[in-house]
Amino acid sequence: MDCAGLRTDPVAHAQALIDAGEAHRAARELRGLLAEGRGGALARTTLVTALLASGDVRGALAEAREAVSLNPAVPEVLVALGEALLAAENLPAAIAEFQRALRLEPGHMRARHLTGRAWLAAGEADKALEMFEGGDDVAGLADDIARAQAIKAAARSDPGYVRHLFDQFSADYDSRMLGQLGYAAPAILAQLADLVMPGRSELAVLDLGCGTGLSGAAFRARASRLDGIDLSPAMIEKARARGIYNSLEVADLETHLRREGRSYDLILAADTVVYLGDLALLFAAVAARLAPEGYFLFTVEQAQVADFELGPKRRWRHSEAYIRRLAQVSGLGVAGIVAAAPRHEAGEPVAGLAAALVRL
Repeated sequence: MDCAGLRTDPVAHAQALIDAGEAHRAARELRGLLAEGRGGALARTTLVTALLASGDVRGALAEAREAVSLNPAVPEVLVALGEALLAAENLPAAIAEFQRALRLEPGHMRARHLTGRAWLAAGEADKALEMFEGGDDVAGLADDIARAQAIKAAARSDPGYVRHLFDQFSADYDSRMLGQLGYAAPAILAQLADLVMPGRSELAVLDLGCGTGLSGAAFRARASRLDGIDLSPAMIEKARARGIYNSLEVADLETHLRREGRSYDLILAADTVVYLGDLALLFAAVAARLAPEGYFLFTVEQAQVADFELGPKRRWRHSEAYIRRLAQVSGLGVAGIVAAAPRHEAGEPVAGLAAALVRL
């Protein structure tokens, strides 16, 4: 390495520091350079890189936005802002910045690859693979392609897709679901509970995929304790604002249930199982977390095949025979399965089932 040359090029020197694991030092030197009025767009984008490497996402976002305000038509600057937004998990905004860069320079391979990574983080495997085409020289591409292919082959919706979907819907979720889509799953499960466990109260309840808390509100009166989990941080914040949950956690339901934790008298999954195809892991994990004579109440969209299938809205459908077979394998009894319409699509009721399983 030509150390003398790096010292005469402060940006190259800063990049060398980042590569050597001294991102904090690189950021400090670049900020000094910019304060002296001696740095341009490259110094600013390198500073964003240094801040991201040092874990300062908020600082990186601030510097990237400043860089864009000064250099709005420079693709590398737009890419830097996109990277900072991606690190902040603001996927729609990150994709928008990468696309702006690509409109200015369609052959910008880093912008294409990062767009693909953003789509991958959102669980959109097909869109990611489209952006990965022609990027043979990009570091990490093979791993990204393998991950996209694994998402396509999985018998469940990718957690990134579910989180991205509901983060976007969180602002008007309740009005959209209750108004436009006639969402009735919480009320259906409450009626089913009246049938299979009449009079039971003071229950420890876990709400899987709690969303904004519509199911929690339907069951709060029965609960001595009400916990909720959801993949979407934005939905969790909406649920927290209701003030009805004892605890709320951003988590994948299968991962959460497999951890050691408290037992529950009632586990709910209203319009949640539709993002899982194969339910074997879920049923086994639920059985392990239910107290003796505890219930698992959930809704599904009904399949006409033997087990499960992915519908045109990217929601999984399940057959009654499949639910009964898995319940038996998992040590759960069937307390009741009834036909139900948990929601509407295009003004028509969606054929579904509401199921009540009990730990034997």
